Amino acid sequence: MEPLYIKASEDTPEIILDPSKNIFKISQISVPEDAYEFYKPIIDWLKKFAENPTGEVIFEFELEYVNSASSKQLIQILLILEEIAKKTSVKIKWYYEEMDEDMLILGKRFQKLANLDFEFIEL
Repeated sequence: MEPLYIKASEDTPEIILDPSKNIFKISQISVPEDAYEFYKPIIDWLKKFAENPTGEVIFEFELEYVNSASSKQLIQILLILEEIAKKTSVKIKWYYEEMDEDMLILGKRFQKLANLDFEFIEL
């Protein structure tokens, strides 16, 4: 499967989905004007990957800030990762800054919503 790379912008996160290198990462800031449209190709890619996942998936979230519209799309990603976890091992690495309690709380909320193995890593 072809990797998906999206460079970060002022309002959108960097996306790296590369199964050949086992890199699955969303990082930086997510406040796109239209979160649904921004995340649609990412969600479509993950749905296709979910059909035949290869090897263990370690999905990294290293976000500095997420608006509520982006949070809804991240939940969709987690739901797809739950489907992938039925076929192969999936682990979530949730990074947060030392003093950023909001991002830690968001990760803990996502952990409660998704039946996935989360690891919280303080930066």
